[in-house]
Amino acid sequence: MVQATIRMVIAPHRRGEVLGILFSLAERKRVQAGCLSARIYHDEEQEGALLVEDVWRCQEDLNHHLRSDDYLKVLLVSEIALEPPKIIFNTISHSAGIEIIERARGVKQNDHG
Repeated sequence: MVQATIRMVIAPHRRGEVLGILFSLAERKRVQAGCLSARIYHDEEQEGALLVEDVWRCQEDLNHHLRSDDYLKVLLVSEIALEPPKIIFNTISHSAGIEIIERARGVKQNDHG
């Protein structure tokens, strides 16, 4: 899996316009082959800060998306940000759930209530 994130800070007077574009693009991504999730988040601690997060099945699926007209729109939106966007790609080879917490805390499977 590959997680792609873009964090950008948008001026308050452009926020509605930008969110409209990003939500529309997220809806389209969710039905693309290889897209496991597409989400838009806002940061409660910094006004105007938005995070676009996608998770793709593999690098090839992400590459296909990066070459798309939709991704070009994301890049164009990020150009109006108040500061340079932070773009990060994480390759995930393994993921786990609550069992990691249980193991770290020394909880056995039978100890659950």
